[in-house]
Amino acid sequence: MWKLNSPKPVKFVIGILAADEASCNAAVAAIEKKFGKIDLISPLWTFTHTTYYKDELGENAVKQYLSIEKLISPARIAKIKHITNRMEQKLAKKLDTQFARPVNIDPGYIETSKLVLATTKNFSHRIYIGKKMWAEVTLSYVHGKWISYEFTFPDHKDDRYHGFLSQVREKLAAQLKEIN
Repeated sequence: MWKLNSPKPVKFVIGILAADEASCNAAVAAIEKKFGKIDLISPLWTFTHTTYYKDELGENAVKQYLSIEKLISPARIAKIKHITNRMEQKLAKKLDTQFARPVNIDPGYIETSKLVLATTKNFSHRIYIGKKMWAEVTLSYVHGKWISYEFTFPDHKDDRYHGFLSQVREKLAAQLKEIN
């Protein structure tokens, strides 16, 4: 008989793309209220990697990543993406901006070997994970560094992101040692 393995817990991460710092801060507060204590948070970076979000977020968009202290099962990511979509809608109503969608919240997780992001959009490199959601391996961690792919979002190819994601990966490794 074949042995089936349960997945190890993963580090829950969220990327926030926002129209401005105030919108990003509001998203961080909403995320912490809903998902629990944030244990790592990146600097606030200017977002200049693409103009794809210009109509939604304006020309001064910012990006920030954070991780939640408590580890999760990777099986939860589709449900979490639905929660973050509703969060975006609530923030759009609450925030005083000229934009219909001032915050884009992208949940995912880090295993020691990869960054996985959830999405509402299917594409050739994405896998359906249930609940009308897909996921992709956005980056892999190989031989001590993050490796991108042809389809990797341009901003995720940035070394600034890699430095922060490496901190999250190290935190995950330490947490996994504590529970084993």
